[in-house]
Amino acid sequence: MIAERKNSLKQNKIGHLKIKNYKFERAASFNYLGVILNEDNNHQIDLQESIKNSNKTYFMLQKFFTNKNISKKLKSRLKNTIIDKTLTHALENRILTRRDRKQINIFERKVYRRLLGLVYENEKEN
Repeated sequence: MIAERKNSLKQNKIGHLKIKNYKFERAASFNYLGVILNEDNNHQIDLQESIKNSNKTYFMLQKFFTNKNISKKLKSRLKNTIIDKTLTHALENRILTRRDRKQINIFERKVYRRLLGLVYENEKEN
């Protein structure tokens, strides 16, 4: 995959990259070491995939989170050790924009609300 800031590659539609005797096929996106790389250099897809995987992890552990016999401290520890690690995997080397940080915060608040069983009494309907 060749990544550039300009859209010149999209206009040229290069089929492959040839270096010496090797040909490399053009790919729109691929997964490398847990990071989704695409030809636009857009990291938003990678963040959405990370949030989706964290959400799957949360629902796998939902029996623990809804169990009344488990303390909130232990539930919080489970969230911090398992779900947060899934969320931040492969995001360590990325510079997070405000939009990225906002999406991560929204997901974390959603998990905390479910984890602690918070209910809004003055909830407004749409």
